[in-house]
Amino acid sequence: MSRAEQPSRRALLAAAVVAAVAGGAGPAAAASSAPAGDPVTADPTEAPARRVDNRFWTTYTDWRGGAAQGARAVPGVRPGVVLATPAGTTAYPDPHTGKTSTWEYATWTSPVHRLAVPATEVIASWNAHTPAGTWIQVDLRGTYSDGTDTPWYVMGRWAAGDQDIRRTSVDDQTDGKSTIWTDTFAVDDPASGLRLTSYRLRLTLYREPGTRLTPTVWRLGAMGSDVPDRFTVPASTPRLAEELVVPRYSQEIHKGQYPEYDNGGEAWCSPTSSQMIIEYWGGRLTEEQLAWVDPSYADPQVCHAARSTYDYQYAGCGNWPFNAAYAATFPGLQGVVTRLGSLTDLETLIAAGIPAITSQSFLASELTGAGYGTSGHLMTVIGFTADGDVIANDPASPSNQAVRRVYDRREFENIWLRTKRYNASGNVASGTGGVCYLYFPALPTGRQRLALEAVGVR
Repeated sequence: MSRAEQPSRRALLAAAVVAAVAGGAGPAAAASSAPAGDPVTADPTEAPARRVDNRFWTTYTDWRGGAAQGARAVPGVRPGVVLATPAGTTAYPDPHTGKTSTWEYATWTSPVHRLAVPATEVIASWNAHTPAGTWIQVDLRGTYSDGTDTPWYVMGRWAAGDQDIRRTSVDDQTDGKSTIWTDTFAVDDPASGLRLTSYRLRLTLYREPGTRLTPTVWRLGAMGSDVPDRFTVPASTPRLAEELVVPRYSQEIHKGQYPEYDNGGEAWCSPTSSQMIIEYWGGRLTEEQLAWVDPSYADPQVCHAARSTYDYQYAGCGNWPFNAAYAATFPGLQGVVTRLGSLTDLETLIAAGIPAITSQSFLASELTGAGYGTSGHLMTVIGFTADGDVIANDPASPSNQAVRRVYDRREFENIWLRTKRYNASGNVASGTGGVCYLYFPALPTGRQRLALEAVGVR
């Protein structure tokens, strides 16, 4: 399981989502209790109004609609934005290597997005190709409900590799009204009524001077949300019995391996879960990519995932956008960070063949059969039993064979969606409020697209 929650990781608020319609199957999908082609439909009386706003820029029209300085929109099967003519050069002192390097750069800034849900928290995510000699930075600037603006906040400095810069979040960013906690913009005092009502994202593309190298960014966006604190959540009604065949990997068999990446495998729940779904969709690493891993280690791809998601400031592999970005480095895949509102949402995705990675915190007594408690843990939901219980690939298992677990539906739903809980000392602690990674094809099928749209992802 993951290590204890870091001081810089804020508790994320829950989001209640109206689940909608989707059906069909993805790769290696098992038979469903719903007839082929029939929708898995939520009862709208069961869920409150959607309290999540997802906005992603992905189309050629989207990219052309932004303000570019040295960047250029490119069309194609997967439209994006690239560095065309540098807007200038800048020096970047990497705090994690002590090295200062000069980089050419260009910028792309999104139009202002007005949040349908005035938000207390916003999480950005992106999908990009960063060949050696390039990297990107994502910034956010918003407007509050009192009419004032935030500064430009750094949401992440990222590269797929770790030779040019060390990918990193940036601490100590605040204006007295909001703060960046690792990967999350958060209003400091939600009880005051202050909310973020709109934002822009700025993308900076960097490359080695004098080269024609360029990053390419295919997806850029953010999820904003706002819901009250809650210790319990409404129960959903089971509607689907189906299990997807997803590879099973244990983080625990990597205990002690590569301690420079978050103290080794015992803390690698996030990259281990990511690797399971990446391989479900057919993503594979080459022998060359894995050559750095000790050949005596089993499942070297899990070690690679940990290295490729490691946040040098957070000092862990649990940075949510970094995991989604890693997934999207595999050809034909994209990834986002969002929030879902119930297990009905997950049923909608599973029915379309899309597994999901959920984030939750709980005492050992709160999840029957887990055998452990955690202040923060990621696992992969792959299906539902005939009784509606959750089938999860839980990486906090002693072996790959033991990874498949069945967890009580009501227990799982509550520990995943709540925003408040009691810890082992009896004190009030945080819950993640339905946070979820979704990885899916760059060109989803019609059924997959409908399922994603039903949970608010486009």
